[in-house]
Amino acid sequence: MTEFVTRFAPSPTGLLHLGHAASAWHVWEAARRAGGRVLLRIEDIDLGRCRPEFTDAILEDLAWLGLAWEEPLRVQSNHFDDYDRVVRRLTEMGLTYRCFRSRTQIAQEQAEAGLPPGAPFKGSPLSPSEEARQLEAGRPYTWRLSLSACREYLGDVYDTLSFSLCSSDGGMDTMKARPDLHGDINLTRKDSPTAYHVASTHDDALQGITHVIRGEDLADAAHMHVLIQALMGWSQPIYTHHPLVLGPDGKKLAKRFASQSLASLRAEGLTPDQVRRLAGV
Repeated sequence: MTEFVTRFAPSPTGLLHLGHAASAWHVWEAARRAGGRVLLRIEDIDLGRCRPEFTDAILEDLAWLGLAWEEPLRVQSNHFDDYDRVVRRLTEMGLTYRCFRSRTQIAQEQAEAGLPPGAPFKGSPLSPSEEARQLEAGRPYTWRLSLSACREYLGDVYDTLSFSLCSSDGGMDTMKARPDLHGDINLTRKDSPTAYHVASTHDDALQGITHVIRGEDLADAAHMHVLIQALMGWSQPIYTHHPLVLGPDGKKLAKRFASQSLASLRAEGLTPDQVRRLAGV
């Protein structure tokens, strides 16, 4: 029987809040029921927003909640070379291209094309001469994964991509993967050597994660992760997406509101059990 291995993977861009606590409890409780393991991973690839003091606060908050994890931690900013190798491998396979467009340019082009805000981006490589001119001019760029190239590379397999989705009551469904929901994703960022989809799927494979348990706000990520796993020959975990804790306005909680943080709740004198009841877990 395959060992149950899951992970909790917060980003230290702010203080943990009630929603993070709920997510952590979902992860640890699932592992407890299965007699499995929980790994804690710090996803700090956003070099502009992540702070060491937030990582320290995460460890303090989780310990206060009574949650334990295995050592050593996987801290993603220490492993950019690993993610670079993934991008280089996909490039060697002919599946990537350099994108020099800014977010503003992309949004403007999509608006002019009559596409809604945030529509999946689909581009194409520049001609060798134009790309050379852009590089010579020192223009910043990202590496993007070309969905059209992936479809050609995988052939019929592309249309059969799917993943196992476990519901909160333990039921299992097979979901057809739709990478087109994301378009040609960034594999790197102009402000960081890697992007979320690369680092997350790489580490799930490296750490032998069998079950990915995360909030409903990340449900669409599985559609792209399945594609990357197929391209790289990585094993595919089972996915579970739990409900989010919402604020009074009906929106998901945000790190930018300090009053929602676990640290503030602890300072008010709440116990972990009281916080758990607030989280509805």
